[in-house]
Amino acid sequence: MATIHGFTDSVLSALRAAADRPLLLNGATVHTFDPLIGTMRRADVLVGSGLVVGVGPGIVNAAEDDGALVVDATGTTLVPGRPALVAELGGARQDERAGTLAPGADADLVVVDRDEAEPAAAVRTALTRPDHVLAALRGGSPVTWAGHVVSEPVPAWDPDAMVVDAQRVGVWTDTEGFLHQELTVDGRYDETRGGRAHAFQGRYRVDGDRIDYLDDLGFWSFGRFDGETLHHAGYTMHRKDD
Repeated sequence: MATIHGFTDSVLSALRAAADRPLLLNGATVHTFDPLIGTMRRADVLVGSGLVVGVGPGIVNAAEDDGALVVDATGTTLVPGRPALVAELGGARQDERAGTLAPGADADLVVVDRDEAEPAAAVRTALTRPDHVLAALRGGSPVTWAGHVVSEPVPAWDPDAMVVDAQRVGVWTDTEGFLHQELTVDGRYDETRGGRAHAFQGRYRVDGDRIDYLDDLGFWSFGRFDGETLHHAGYTMHRKDD
């Protein structure tokens, strides 16, 4: 079994030549953001068909049998590529795998060039220090690699292109009265959770029936409008009457 070392141009060429083979990232610190799995040190992440197939130590032992392309990720840290979905503190998710590196989740991940022991520090590096990002995968395919843009990245947040739907401005609350979310006309949101005022605050934008949030803490989340209903982080909300 041949292991390719590091995140270099030659490795990217090998990935492109072996697009139909599973990819195994070997020996990294992996923050799965899954409550059951948690963080693993010196762990492997196996990616195939756009999904995380397995995570944990020792997967590399089966890599040759599976015909996987093995990349040595020693000294790096892996985090989900959509950390917003795992940062909804206290909120249930409609898909418990979304935004994690648990088996069965979409293979969306970011590799940073340092061993970050704390999940929050790893996410902060991934979000704010692009010079420390070695690679990013979306659906198992490289988006960036070794400082190169491989495919069209997800559009960045552009405050000048913010879209606010005036018909959806107002205070939205869930059926239990636990979550209150105010959407303002200036593109800001303010959440009260369980009586805790200003639990989360940030910017939002609306695209059709989808709403995206960028919290002031730096994480992303999203919701979906269904008529007069707003679904967000496992909550079903309706707009309060004035």
